[in-house]
Amino acid sequence: MKLGLQIPSFTWPGGPEKLSPILARIGETAEDAGFESLWVMDNFFQIEMVGKFDEPMLEGYSTLSFLAGVTKRARLGTLVTGVIYRYPAILIKTVTTLDVLSGGRAYFGIGAGWYEREAVGLGVPFPPLRERFELLEETLQIAKHMWSGRSTAYSGKHYHLAEPLSVPQPLANPHPPILVGGTGEKRTLRLVAQYADACNLYAFEGADAVRTKLAVLRRHCDDIGRRFDDIERTAIGMFDIGPGKMSAQQVIDQCGSLSDAGIQHFMISLPRVETLVPIEQMGREVIPTASRF
Repeated sequence: MKLGLQIPSFTWPGGPEKLSPILARIGETAEDAGFESLWVMDNFFQIEMVGKFDEPMLEGYSTLSFLAGVTKRARLGTLVTGVIYRYPAILIKTVTTLDVLSGGRAYFGIGAGWYEREAVGLGVPFPPLRERFELLEETLQIAKHMWSGRSTAYSGKHYHLAEPLSVPQPLANPHPPILVGGTGEKRTLRLVAQYADACNLYAFEGADAVRTKLAVLRRHCDDIGRRFDDIERTAIGMFDIGPGKMSAQQVIDQCGSLSDAGIQHFMISLPRVETLVPIEQMGREVIPTASRF
């Protein structure tokens, strides 16, 4: 199993002027510890599951570009970009730029979006869920189109692109892996099967729930004639590791349980990540064992 580090909060000591040096140390330490990937949420307000809505939040792709500059190996992505926030061709160009300048290390994390307060607060249109899924599917089609090297016109229900040129093309071959986040069985997992290179499920729902979702994904793959094993199975979760918290063995056991359920790449957040202590403990006591799953 690969382990990735998600950084969902920037509420750290020292105020805004300390965000840059702390984030740089987190990225460098995580890579040295053996984390496969680094992830940020693509939100503009903090989400209520993590903290108060008005806590510090950095824009996702600027943050990933910064992390690209302080790391050499770790893959970089959002968990995940809401499709409503950027025109699709501009988003594809942004991901492509990250990929080229990071040496081919970008993921393209995308989803239908859900945070209505954030959208309304910033004046971003927030259409009904059905329409957001239509926008998501067209964005996935546009990504495939632009990353094929073609600049011929694209015409969908919502988006019309006369000349979707993307030069340079990504360094990742054939393109940055497309990761669709979410667990909806009828629409989200169908889109994964049809368009994506990776899914992202919720580890906090438990290994049995993950196993059930992967079975649904396998059926969607069978329906369209796609190999299930061509899709990277990822999950997102959180470990509070440290004295008086979870032990390294408890973390290893949970990783093993998710691996048995079919997860190959587990993106975790760590409370007190700004201290670097949980990152270093993961590198010493968990990653060497979890990487053998």
